[in-house]
Amino acid sequence: MSSQLWPYITPGIPDDLFEQLPGIPLSKREVRLLLISALRLQPDSLLWDIGAGTGTISVETGLLCPKGQIIAVERDEEVANLIRRNCARFGVHNVQVIEGSAPECLKNLPQPPQRVCLEGGRQLKDILKEVWRYLQPSGRVVATASNLESLYALSEGFAELHARNIEVVQSAVNRLETRGNHQTFAAVNPIFILSGEKLD
Repeated sequence: MSSQLWPYITPGIPDDLFEQLPGIPLSKREVRLLLISALRLQPDSLLWDIGAGTGTISVETGLLCPKGQIIAVERDEEVANLIRRNCARFGVHNVQVIEGSAPECLKNLPQPPQRVCLEGGRQLKDILKEVWRYLQPSGRVVATASNLESLYALSEGFAELHARNIEVVQSAVNRLETRGNHQTFAAVNPIFILSGEKLD
């Protein structure tokens, strides 16, 4: 499915096409492509997007999987409304935005997921463990870590859960930018992307 704003079937919507709020994280386009690839979505996947932020993953996966269902979880009302606006902006109708804090709100989500994207949160390891309880067999979790503490918490969590087919990737992306009269390459903050599967 495509939208008027992004009339293509490929993911990778430019960051500046999304409405943004100051201080609210946005998954950069190149990192988003790695995340979506790691999710290994199917046409009718049920995805929980936890810590959905600006809603970039929800919008992209909603466009990629029009028969799927995406549950975007965000604790802040203003940010949740931003996700709704970005979905409307791209004509995405298969995203349900839930206002709540993970892990406490997960028990109230409508259906157990086949895929989970976990981006941030104060209690990453606790959220991962709670997500795992609801994850369907053969389900996949993809999580991001932007610092050493998060990387350690997620690595330890995946190990304790006996996740299978664990993969860890660190993005290293540089973008061409114009600064004054010169064009230079500027680094996008590196992110660790961890993924694992639940086989039972």
